[in-house]
Amino acid sequence: MKGRDWLVTEDGHYQVCKSVRAWDLLRENYRLYRFLTEVEDVLNGVDDESSSLLEIRMLVRRLIVNSYWVRSQYLEPSPKTGTSVLLLYDELGFPLTVQTVTFAPGTISNIHNHGTWGVVAVLKGQEKNTFWRRDRTPESEDKIELTGEIILSPGDIVSFTPGAIHSVQAVGDEPTVTFNVYGETDPKERFEFDPVKHSAKKF
Repeated sequence: MKGRDWLVTEDGHYQVCKSVRAWDLLRENYRLYRFLTEVEDVLNGVDDESSSLLEIRMLVRRLIVNSYWVRSQYLEPSPKTGTSVLLLYDELGFPLTVQTVTFAPGTISNIHNHGTWGVVAVLKGQEKNTFWRRDRTPESEDKIELTGEIILSPGDIVSFTPGAIHSVQAVGDEPTVTFNVYGETDPKERFEFDPVKHSAKKF
């Protein structure tokens, strides 16, 4: 599963990063537990977790290349909300959340940040990511400005710094399935943004 690697930062900047070739990542018996241990080792070696996004993207790519189980773990989208989330790992005291997320075609998320770093790999379908940045003014601390968008396909991986703002939409005729890894969320720094009212609320 080849694809591009992206990095999105708090200022709304997004860039393609060097990606590891899938065939260089082939490894027998590379499973979720090994992935979690290797991510933990990476995070334990740094003070700023966001500086590890390159290494974590590589580990995510290694996992989705080698683990059919991970690629097959997802739910059908809810007919009420158009989305579903399957939690694969979330242990008290361990600062990682691992899940797969499914969006029905046409479903659009709110505009939000995560209050932590994140790495998202597209497994199925296509997902449009729209990026924003805070454009603070004397009248509003929460005004945001559109900075651009990309369409991600299977094999593409996008990573976010904690303050990066985006919205996602499933495009095409089939549901979008993503594999998502997040650090420990700071609830005081996670927001949903309203671009019309120039407001933000806890999310």
